[in-house]
Amino acid sequence: MAKLHGFFLLFLILPFFCESNDQLTQATPLSPGNMLISKGGVFALGFFSPTNSNKSLYLGIWYNIPGERTVVWVANRDNPISNTSSVNLTVTNSSEMVLFDSEGRTIWMAVNTTTTAGPHGAVAVLQDSGNFVLRLPNDTVIWQSIDHPTDTILPNTRTLLSYKAQVFGRLVAWKGPDDPSTGDFSLGIDPSSNLQIFIWNGSLPYRRPLVVNEVSVSGGTYHSNTTSIMSQYLFYRGDKFYYTYTVSDGSPYTRILLDYGGNLSLLSWNNTTLSWTVASETPRGCDLYASCGPFGYCDVAAAQTCRCPDGFELVDSRNLSQGCKRKEALKCGKENYFTTMPDMKVPDKFLHIRNRSFDQCADECTRNCSCMAYAYANLSSAGSILGDMSRCLVWTGDDLIDMEKATFAENLYIRLGESPGTTHVPVHLIFLFQEVTFVLIVVNIPYHQSAPL
Repeated sequence: MAKLHGFFLLFLILPFFCESNDQLTQATPLSPGNMLISKGGVFALGFFSPTNSNKSLYLGIWYNIPGERTVVWVANRDNPISNTSSVNLTVTNSSEMVLFDSEGRTIWMAVNTTTTAGPHGAVAVLQDSGNFVLRLPNDTVIWQSIDHPTDTILPNTRTLLSYKAQVFGRLVAWKGPDDPSTGDFSLGIDPSSNLQIFIWNGSLPYRRPLVVNEVSVSGGTYHSNTTSIMSQYLFYRGDKFYYTYTVSDGSPYTRILLDYGGNLSLLSWNNTTLSWTVASETPRGCDLYASCGPFGYCDVAAAQTCRCPDGFELVDSRNLSQGCKRKEALKCGKENYFTTMPDMKVPDKFLHIRNRSFDQCADECTRNCSCMAYAYANLSSAGSILGDMSRCLVWTGDDLIDMEKATFAENLYIRLGESPGTTHVPVHLIFLFQEVTFVLIVVNIPYHQSAPL
């Protein structure tokens, strides 16, 4: 498993006073040198500098580990404080939380967009989950830090990825090891589809971890020695789409990090070595976006090798990124065959067709000469939240891009123009004539859940 190198930050450890409660009120603003400590002592919130000087000061949250400061959230990441005198974070009488500099200018603000607070105002609380919550006296939450993540997802919290089918929040990496400002890499839901998650390098896709289903999906469990430390889920609540992961009781501190190099890592704290260890990391080798070119796929089990589906061959054996080409051209109106590729992460740029059975999904593709492939998921056992018990995806056009063969994936059916006798995986035979489809053999292999994030 790949290791994460060179990501140990040097932080200025500021002196702090005896007072260390978990709440911020109108009467108790926070200034450099003071901290909030969550009730169970898991997290701290205060001011920090990521270098050996205090010329750039940030408000952040970190794990409260003696002698080590791992920042998991930064408020003013793109607006550092240069003059540290008379800086304070306060809750205003209008139930907003504001970071002021020494000249009274607003550096950062958490805005109450819901309602007025009444005579006693709001209170900000740092929770043991690492969430910093601004709430009213009646416990109504009007702002929380987990809705505005930086580069880290913490366990047992919900990260809102989209709201009403629109992108809501993204993880955004630091610019460098000592620079919390907005970096080049980000992670979030695909703006063109609520069914897949991307890591972006600027505006370009860098990696596409998975295609999800409109159900509560368990994405897998990771282990540290013999202790299970993580199970992850993607799920809908009404018109909101969330990602979350949970850790088992007694597990070490855990975090998911998108670092400044574009690596998405699951890390856990090792109490013996007093350091963070990498439990899982992506991307790896040829699973970078489209690295195997059109119609090529990355075979994770075969040492991250680019391969071609049956019925295809490499365009250039010296340059695998050129992808694959058909051995035999397709001809509309002639016999067409579909080769079955099991355990696949399906390609990008699909069309989602709702409320279809497997046969109807296959028919959608086989009747259309421009359809290159289809994939089907039966969601009836999981219970779709949106009422659709299936998920039919079809691909039209010239290319299939960014495919990967891995476990916990699904079947992909690719259209061929060759004789079934020359293929090496199950196929079903389709005769196309005047838009009438005759299905002679249908291979319906059980659906496997999507690969973990």
